[in-house]
Amino acid sequence: MKFLVDNALSPIIAKGLKEAGFDAIHVRDINMRSSADTIIFEHARQNDQIIVSADTDFGTLLALRQTAKPSVILFRTSDKRPQSQLSLLLTHNAEIKDALIVGSIVVFEDNRIRIRTLPIG
Repeated sequence: MKFLVDNALSPIIAKGLKEAGFDAIHVRDINMRSSADTIIFEHARQNDQIIVSADTDFGTLLALRQTAKPSVILFRTSDKRPQSQLSLLLTHNAEIKDALIVGSIVVFEDNRIRIRTLPIG
């Protein structure tokens, strides 16, 4: 799995994913820090990357475009610390992996994980 971490989250998450053996990059590392969500979305789709973000606009883009890719991971938790978000992602990787591969939106909330297969609608 390849991850593209959005500017709404810390580069610490991309670094931690890399250290855990994943192909991960932060938008800042590819000069996309100021890019519109639509540009980031298309970049992830073309490069078969999973978007990791806290920006719900990616869910809206998925719904509007009716596509099965890219998969999106959204953090909607009260704990905004990058290490906590990274830990949550790594801890639950095994249970969300298959869904992300086929195309899903995965939402981490304080007390649950929601997984919705794409396309939405």
